[in-house]
Amino acid sequence: MTERRDDVRRRSILGTSLAVVVAMSLSACGGGGDDGASKTVRVTLANHVWTDNIKKALPEFEKQTGLKVEITQLGEDQLSDQYNVKLNAGSADIDVMMYRPLQEGKLFAKNKYLADLSAQVKSGKDWDFSDFQAGPVEATTYEGKPVGVPIITEQEVLYYRKDLLAKAGLESPPKTLDELKAAAAKIKAADPSVAGFVARTGKSAAVTQFSSFLYSFGGDFVDGGGKSALNSEAAKQAYAYYGGLIKDSGPANVSTDMSWPEAMAIFTQGKAAFYTEANSLYKNATDPAKSKVSDTVGFAPFPAGPAGSKPYSIPSWALGINAASENTDNAWKFIEWATSKEQTLAQQKSGVPGARSSVWANPEGTSTFPEDLVKAIAASEKTGVGHDRPLVVKVAESREIVGQPIVDAITGKDAAAAADTANAAFQTFLDDEAK
Repeated sequence: MTERRDDVRRRSILGTSLAVVVAMSLSACGGGGDDGASKTVRVTLANHVWTDNIKKALPEFEKQTGLKVEITQLGEDQLSDQYNVKLNAGSADIDVMMYRPLQEGKLFAKNKYLADLSAQVKSGKDWDFSDFQAGPVEATTYEGKPVGVPIITEQEVLYYRKDLLAKAGLESPPKTLDELKAAAAKIKAADPSVAGFVARTGKSAAVTQFSSFLYSFGGDFVDGGGKSALNSEAAKQAYAYYGGLIKDSGPANVSTDMSWPEAMAIFTQGKAAFYTEANSLYKNATDPAKSKVSDTVGFAPFPAGPAGSKPYSIPSWALGINAASENTDNAWKFIEWATSKEQTLAQQKSGVPGARSSVWANPEGTSTFPEDLVKAIAASEKTGVGHDRPLVVKVAESREIVGQPIVDAITGKDAAAAADTANAAFQTFLDDEAK
């Protein structure tokens, strides 16, 4: 998620704005743009391994066209600051923008900062928009129109310890949430120093990972009419389950402000049997330099609840075109190339999970991932939900509201009552946003 401080994204040098002018050509697209259009495409990207890979690939295209790409590369906070200034001002200084669909996508689309890409996504037969996974496409669509192209994806999967399962006499990882609860309790009862289950506990940080539990119980943050659904029976059950699992089978004296680094540390130090988390963080668990249990880690699809297995399947980053750009044709040519099957395959081989189904189906595209993780991701794609937090403009504020019952349930308070209180607050929030 965009709040995750994984080491891939934290390669950024915070507070630094790096403007790099590099040349590119579009061998697949041909041409240097329409007559009169600028042959320099101005692209703003986040500090990310995806960006590093794209920069390395750009020179090969200089041989085919006269197009140039001027890249501004920024840390996440600086990226948000620049967008706030330039997009609010209607500036045409940015042609292509890398953005977070679930964090700022609705704000950008609502304010008409993102161009409608309906015509563009139909333009290239070889590019093939239908190849993109349904969940990520849903998250980059606004009012029925595509406004972005997903480039980096995440799904929630179950991390587990093979050795601890074997020791407990469990032949396979749990397939249902009921089985997960029973297995976690059994393992902790056998050795109280090892948690049966660990996950994020912080009020805001836990929302994304809790969402898969919510969907699998049959709930969501809002109902079909756009009203708060935090006090639905499904939501109340999900809050009680998630909080109760951590309270009863989690680490002793568990903190209620853990994000992924703290939860992952407990798992990789050998202090937990099960852990639900984003697949994009898997190397933290499998790298011997970071994990004491690297050789015993397994991955499984998110366990099924009453409504089935419904983990989130989302794009953490996407590319869009600034609606104020005066160079949209060439901006699209950059996006078309950067999100092509060839570039997505190259990115995925380097460890960046992409949004193209064909690349996931290609053995070469999964060659660097653990085999059981690939199977878990494939299962997630089939049943996944395209959001992992409320789809609102003020995302940070909403997460504070919907995350409170998680903390209350972990600390032993009445989850149903907490859900009722949060529901009223969230409905007020939604009413205010609708004004």
